[in-house]
Amino acid sequence: MLLFPKVYVSCVGASIDYNVLVMKKSDFYYDLPETLIAQHPSPQRDHSRLLYLNGADGHTEEYSFFELGKLLHSGDCLVLNDTRVIPARLIGEKEGLEHPVEFLLLKRLSTSEWEVIVRPGRRLRPGAHVVFQKDVLEADILEVLPGGNRKVRFYFQGIWEEVLDSLGQMPLPPYIHEKLLDKERYQTVYAVHEGSAAAPTAGLHFTKELLQELQDSGIRLAYVTLHVGLGTFRPVKEEDILDHEMHSEYYEIPEEACLVINETRRNGGRIISVGTTSCRVLESAEFVHGEMVPGSGETRIFIYPGYQFKLVDCLITNFHLPESTLVMLVAALAGKEHILQAYAYAVEQKYRFFSFGDAMFIEGDPRNFVGTRPWLEGTRPWLEQKPEQQEEAEELEQKEEELEQRPEQKPEQKEEELEQSLDQKPEQKEEELEQRPEQKEEELEQRLEQKPEQKPDQKPEQKEESTHE
Repeated sequence: MLLFPKVYVSCVGASIDYNVLVMKKSDFYYDLPETLIAQHPSPQRDHSRLLYLNGADGHTEEYSFFELGKLLHSGDCLVLNDTRVIPARLIGEKEGLEHPVEFLLLKRLSTSEWEVIVRPGRRLRPGAHVVFQKDVLEADILEVLPGGNRKVRFYFQGIWEEVLDSLGQMPLPPYIHEKLLDKERYQTVYAVHEGSAAAPTAGLHFTKELLQELQDSGIRLAYVTLHVGLGTFRPVKEEDILDHEMHSEYYEIPEEACLVINETRRNGGRIISVGTTSCRVLESAEFVHGEMVPGSGETRIFIYPGYQFKLVDCLITNFHLPESTLVMLVAALAGKEHILQAYAYAVEQKYRFFSFGDAMFIEGDPRNFVGTRPWLEGTRPWLEQKPEQQEEAEELEQKEEELEQRPEQKPEQKEEELEQSLDQKPEQKEEELEQRPEQKEEELEQRLEQKPEQKPDQKPEQKEESTHE
């Protein structure tokens, strides 16, 4: 088989440097029953299941998402994508026809012009006029773009965001067939910047209360922005994954996020990406003198096994489609075998998959990092210990402290004892020598006085005792 020593990804600062066998799309396939594809969000955001995976050895543990704090420790930093999903699905009619047509907004090109996906494409050629609501929102098809998308110009009355919110629908992924009753359940609780055609779904599990609880325990939060495009759902068609053309997405890294992330790294904390979108931003970042710097632009980064992670230590993410670029990304962090084993376990345990499904916490394999990480030098105190283990650990610490203190005390004690003994012994000897003759005389006198009296008395007693026996 052919080997490729280096592959450079068309994204600032991102590179893959390794020597492995060529990977196929089919290497990332796994069996998934359709019944495990979640059609609606869980009743409570943070009550989803959470599967922990250690990328170094494949070890797994099960939690609920609200127990996330058990996998973190003070000084860690969560990096979240604060993009907001726009209701990008518009249903209208081509002027002169009664058949419905559909627009999916992809990218805003100017105040009134957008790149969109249209259905059915054969009816929407340049020059066609589409009415979504008469005199409120209408559009003209301007041109056909490479790949079949359309450039369109909208005409609307009022504020664009309000019009879109009124007439647009959430662009749910193609594998979700049930209607979403509450639009906000396809938004994160920290969504701010509008522009996404799909939600950064790993963030859907967080509540404001959980975020506050984590902050109170010393976890830091940093916010970046990546506007998720529908290209995230585009399947990989080529068998050789290197032939796949990665979609482009716009991102921003503010200065405030850089300050928090850089300080976390200097202090030895872990950088934990919330979702693959935040991961793509972090791994697309630029560095000056080893420090992450603010920036923005388009990223086409394609992360797959062999990639060396510059910033990301751990990843919180949902379960992804078989043979997708996202399952390739998580395999790059934890190893393909470990990911497929964890996915097989999740299927066996009936976890819920994809956008509205359950989550994973993946601790990266250090072999997939650029350089070393300070947090790897110690133990992992963020993994919860059982009460018995905690007691044992505390007892062990006490014993160690006692042992450390003993050597310091012994020499002092010995010196004091030696000084005392040296001070006391001569006096004691003199007293003993003075007392001895007197004691001997007294003892001798007592013996002489007692002996004659005891002999007659003792014999009869001894005889009586012998007759009784």
